[in-house]
Amino acid sequence: MMICVTNRTLCREDFLTRVRQLAQAQPYAVLLREKDLDVPAYESLAVKVQEICGQYGVELIIHRNVTVAEKLGLTHLQLSMPDLRTYHREQHSLVVGASVHSVAEAKEAQALGAAYVIAGHIFATDCKKGIAPRGVSFLRQVCQATCLPVFAIGGINSGNVGQVLASGARGFCIMSAAMTCKSAAALVKKLAATQK
Repeated sequence: MMICVTNRTLCREDFLTRVRQLAQAQPYAVLLREKDLDVPAYESLAVKVQEICGQYGVELIIHRNVTVAEKLGLTHLQLSMPDLRTYHREQHSLVVGASVHSVAEAKEAQALGAAYVIAGHIFATDCKKGIAPRGVSFLRQVCQATCLPVFAIGGINSGNVGQVLASGARGFCIMSAAMTCKSAAALVKKLAATQK
């Protein structure tokens, strides 16, 4: 399963046009990251992205903004570990994913009620310039340490996605390529073909 993660600062064209192209290509979900936006601006953008995703039957995952997810009637939320530690003490009914960077965090996320984890970064990526990737062995350890579905993130492409899936990951996330490739449909189709 593929999750397309957004970062509009990387996008070379109209952002919503790119989101539509990605949604048309039918990934499992679109994760609206956009960490720099305040809540009102994020909500405004989320409304537009929700409409696009809804047209193509693609899940929209909200990043961090619990109130936005609930207000828009969405079911999926992605949290950092610090946010998950706070969130799990409150009463919510959302499907929550946690971003993890160690085996210990993956185990903790499971204990705190996460439904899945996104583990990274696996391969070198421009988004984490100068920071060494954790590698496939790390991903394998995370997959073995938790019964939760694990999605890999970081530098994943058609040349290495086979290693990711062979490590036991349920799926993977793409961000830079999703935002910058010439054809979103071709990218998603190419990566999806590796899962068959």
